[in-house]
Amino acid sequence: MQLGRAVVRFLAGCGLLLAGAAAALPTDMSLMGNLPRAPKLQLTELDGTTHALSRMRGKVVLVNFWATWCPPCREEMPSMQRLYEALRNRDFEILAVNVGERESEVFSYLHGELETEITFPVLLDPEAKAMERFPVKGLPTTFLVDRKGRLAYKAVGGRAMDKPAFKQRILDLLEEGS
Repeated sequence: MQLGRAVVRFLAGCGLLLAGAAAALPTDMSLMGNLPRAPKLQLTELDGTTHALSRMRGKVVLVNFWATWCPPCREEMPSMQRLYEALRNRDFEILAVNVGERESEVFSYLHGELETEITFPVLLDPEAKAMERFPVKGLPTTFLVDRKGRLAYKAVGGRAMDKPAFKQRILDLLEEGS
């Protein structure tokens, strides 16, 4: 069963990432060598709104793969919201892709457990099909997609996304295409 293998792979990846979860979240990202074209990504939110990465060409897009059971994922979510608020008037979007969970679990986390109100799109990938098209090795994994639709940067593990070093990567990508 393909989903079963994917879940085991990511649980193992999260287990490796948990060792660093107690420390402050890092802010670094790795440059994606030859800037490969971003894979297809079209999913729906809890409210049924469909979002497609291909329709965001011309913007810098942060794509974050996460799950409610993943401690670093939960820890970075408020900083992602602060980043979104800080850059909301720019050509910048966030797509947070929840992997392998039921809609009810995601809803309960976002509207019950999480203290921060999330205003960026949270997309559902219950069978992990979209995630399998991206080079994801563990959760959370974050990609920055440039204005041309290419994977520019990648980070595996939780990040402090509202910190200047992380934000600067996005600002640099925004400047490249303006």
